[in-house]
Amino acid sequence: MSVNKVILLGNVGGDPAIRTTQDGKKIATFSLATSDKWKDKQSGEQRDKTEWHRVVVFSEGLAGIVERYVKKGTKIFVEGSLQTRKWTGNDGVEKYTTEVILQGFNNKLEIIENRKDGEGGSSSSSYDEHHDEVSGIEDDIPF
Repeated sequence: MSVNKVILLGNVGGDPAIRTTQDGKKIATFSLATSDKWKDKQSGEQRDKTEWHRVVVFSEGLAGIVERYVKKGTKIFVEGSLQTRKWTGNDGVEKYTTEVILQGFNNKLEIIENRKDGEGGSSSSSYDEHHDEVSGIEDDIPF
């Protein structure tokens, strides 16, 4: 048994790019910054380090949420899996990219804080792949 699960909480680095496949499905991509801060023991100075993660959303419902609500600076929580792909650059050299993938079930996207027009307003909304699928189910099932 093995587990491929990634959980990140960070700030979106730029407005998401939305593409549409030939069959009309939306794909959202964006960069997510996660930061660590600590106090240097020797100098006493405050230090920080930022890691950048490439996030690709193939789940159509979540891609629509990203398109409508996620902008540069939005603080979000994502839960997905890691995937590494190989590609050839313009220089002919093979390169590798590791991405956080939200596809299929068991993925999550939660908007922690969404700044609109530079205001500091915050909101929290949670979306997972089951969100759209379970809405509209009625309780009066005949069995």
